[in-house]
Amino acid sequence: MTHSIHPQTRRGRGPARRIGRTLALVLPVVLVLSGTLAVASVNWSGTPQSPVLTAADTSAAGASSRTAARAPQDVLRDQLLMELQKKDPGAALTQLQQAVNDRPSLAEHCASIARSLGKAAVRVYGPTKAQSYARPVCDTSFASGVVAANG
Repeated sequence: MTHSIHPQTRRGRGPARRIGRTLALVLPVVLVLSGTLAVASVNWSGTPQSPVLTAADTSAAGASSRTAARAPQDVLRDQLLMELQKKDPGAALTQLQQAVNDRPSLAEHCASIARSLGKAAVRVYGPTKAQSYARPVCDTSFASGVVAANG
């Protein structure tokens, strides 16, 4: 009788091993895909899409506006949207550029404000005339707002 130091290994070991191998291959793919889908489904723009969220955000905004001042970029956005309606998008873009030059802390919000101006310009002037006001303020974000509102 001959005995080996190493026990004999069998190839396979039945259905449990096959299931384990399958899970080892499939599970990482499923996790990556589900994580990607989760990230893609989040509304990163900050504007609520659901009426339930809108109602909750509206009541929270009302409460917070009573307790704290509005953010400077929100005040500037509202002022520029009024300027766009009173005069034209060119005047609003000039004021945006001046505000960013005067307060560099507003630079991180420049692109979103310019996009908002572009979308509002389409509503007020139509896509063709709104596009005629486009210029390189905040990396052409005004023009991308025009395109977004038109598409």
